[in-house]
Amino acid sequence: MDMSINGGETTRKTRSWRDIDMRAVAPFAALALLLIVGALVNPNFIGINNLANVATRSAFIAIIAVGATFVISSGDLDLSVGSMVAFVASLMILFMNSGVIADPALMLVAAAALTVVIGAACGLLNGLITTVGKIEPFIATLGTMGIFRGLTTWLSQGGAITLRSPEQQELYRPVYFGSVFGLPVPILIILVVTAIAAFILYRTRYGRHVVAVGSSRDVARYSGVAVDRVRTIAFVIQGLCVAIAVLLYVPRLGSTSATTGILWELQAITAVVVGGTALKGGAGRVWGTICGAFILELVGNIMLLSNFISEYLIGAIQGAIIIIAMLVQRSLARKG
Repeated sequence: MDMSINGGETTRKTRSWRDIDMRAVAPFAALALLLIVGALVNPNFIGINNLANVATRSAFIAIIAVGATFVISSGDLDLSVGSMVAFVASLMILFMNSGVIADPALMLVAAAALTVVIGAACGLLNGLITTVGKIEPFIATLGTMGIFRGLTTWLSQGGAITLRSPEQQELYRPVYFGSVFGLPVPILIILVVTAIAAFILYRTRYGRHVVAVGSSRDVARYSGVAVDRVRTIAFVIQGLCVAIAVLLYVPRLGSTSATTGILWELQAITAVVVGGTALKGGAGRVWGTICGAFILELVGNIMLLSNFISEYLIGAIQGAIIIIAMLVQRSLARKG
């Protein structure tokens, strides 16, 4: 309760539920409701092991969606993330199979560094095509989506690229299947990546510029913000998040192919929108994005544990979720 004195009069201001930003709260309320529904459908759903497995499987989309939060908050869109995953993973495995470094541990470190550089370079390419080339991000990333997927098909010759060294596989395996103090490594990486992203978006000048550019590029430009640089860096962050997702993906299966990451861009965008970030830009909610990624994975998990809906309809359900999320956003925006 706040009290202020103005002209001898005391005014009391009280907060009510109307002051709550429902767009920020809605994803977490939906997650809680989904947990309840899952527990009613199958008692095994609410078990620690099942929820940990769900969170671990959501790591790829969750981390990619964190990068997508920056791109979407700045008013852009990246449709190439799924094919970028396949391309970066292919180059990583090919490098590890090359044998240019004899020591497996040193090779793994070098491959991880190369993966991060390639991911950032792919993001930079998208950013430059969009800003310097003045091409709409939808068209630009649609083009690079085809390029990355085509290059992956060429590198794999239409098949799979598999990590050959048993020593490297054994050394790399704990990155996905290991745990730290009982917490699966992928979940730990999700938390670290999200915490860093939240700090950048909420506590730094760059984060404020991202929101400003997404709200109005003209106003941001007149205010002295380097709009093109902000947008390009957002794409680079997206590429870095893709690289981190690849570092988790490769030890899971030890191989990749031209079909890797298909429709991951849809899932990432859905997670961002479900998490409360406006698709038109100007508002980013990183923790909400992680919540959205968990929701998508939980929906699939509930479908697998129940007999009500076929598991083959997961894609259709996810498509419906993004439409519903957009309708809810629009409704809340009107009320706001």
